[in-house]
Amino acid sequence: METLRDILDAAARGVFPPSDGRTTVVPQASDRDAGVLAFTAHAVVFTDEDQRWVYDTLAAVPCDALAAPMNPRFLAAFLDRTGRTAETIDAMLVGSPLPGEPPLPLKEITDGDHPRIVYARGRRDDVRAWTAEGGVLVLGRGIAGRLEVSVEVDEGVRHRGLGRALVTAARQLATEPLWAQVAPGNARSMRAFQAAGYRPVGSEALFIAR
Repeated sequence: METLRDILDAAARGVFPPSDGRTTVVPQASDRDAGVLAFTAHAVVFTDEDQRWVYDTLAAVPCDALAAPMNPRFLAAFLDRTGRTAETIDAMLVGSPLPGEPPLPLKEITDGDHPRIVYARGRRDDVRAWTAEGGVLVLGRGIAGRLEVSVEVDEGVRHRGLGRALVTAARQLATEPLWAQVAPGNARSMRAFQAAGYRPVGSEALFIAR
């Protein structure tokens, strides 16, 4: 049986689920994470809930079948059934590792109480973080153990290319495909990741255990 990690690894290589308008349901890779991934004309629901419930609930959503997996009615029903919480629907982007040294000085953070580390540990395992002047870079293992990146840039140094430099540095620190979850409305962040060579591959709604 194809696993969630199989699907993600294939997408990182540019091999996507068939554009057949269907929804694939696979088990969760961990107790922490459930949710929905949307690719071109194909969705993936990762949950330990009954598959028949998923398909019956999707069929009852009053919208185009292609839109049902990310429709608010289905997502709300999913959250109600599982007792989980969610924040937003994110764009999924992926970047391949880059050779060379990071384009700016980085210092690894060992302070476990740093706010960015605390936040990341609620969503990822094996979290590591680095600081640069005016910014923070965080790597950790999220959905199905994939390597994920997030960055934070201080307000006073924005619009100077630091975000792009940080997410480029992340690709140079990585030895495997590196994933990013970016709110589509965060145009500044979307531009930074795409300018650093990350490719949009789909969208995701992540449901986290309370």
